[in-house]
Amino acid sequence: METIKSNDESFTESQSLEVIREMLKVSQKKLKNDGILLIVWGWILFINYAAMFLAWKVVMTYQLSNLLKYSTAGLVVAGVIFTIYYIYRQRKKVQTYIGVSLRYVWGSVLFCMVLINLILFNVLHKSYFELQHPNRAYFELQHPIFMVIFSFAVVVTGSILRNKLIILGGIVFGLLAYLSSFLALPEQLLLEAIAWLIALIIPGHLLYAKRNK
Repeated sequence: METIKSNDESFTESQSLEVIREMLKVSQKKLKNDGILLIVWGWILFINYAAMFLAWKVVMTYQLSNLLKYSTAGLVVAGVIFTIYYIYRQRKKVQTYIGVSLRYVWGSVLFCMVLINLILFNVLHKSYFELQHPNRAYFELQHPIFMVIFSFAVVVTGSILRNKLIILGGIVFGLLAYLSSFLALPEQLLLEAIAWLIALIIPGHLLYAKRNK
């Protein structure tokens, strides 16, 4: 009986290691397909922050300014709709523990961003609508903090998936967040646009290009 039990335990241990390896393989393969989400959101965020930089630096007519504002907002809405549709379709396919964990990571990031805004509003004793456009000090503080949170999420994502390129992108994102704390708001917006290019767009295109390999 003891011999049988010992063999069962060793078998279970080896099988557990194999299951972990298979989970990583499935998740990495799924990430190559999901690289489309990195591409979509990378470009949306890159365009959004690049457009805000241009709005600060370039003198525009009222009509052109509104067109730029509503176009970027429309891109975000389209990205949300596409993401919900994509995740809904993927739920009918293979679900992995790692994939679900990543959803919680990014969901937590969004929650933290809302919480940080509420804390800043409480400390400043102002509502969002009381913060006028020229009041750059608030946004110059908020912006690097948000970049640090996104940097953390990107590094965690790369670590979970054992993807060095994503980890590197997250580290660069964090360094740019620190650098942006020395700059004015328009330059911070430009740095964040570059950060999204490095952290999401480049890894997303590379992963998606390898999806059939």
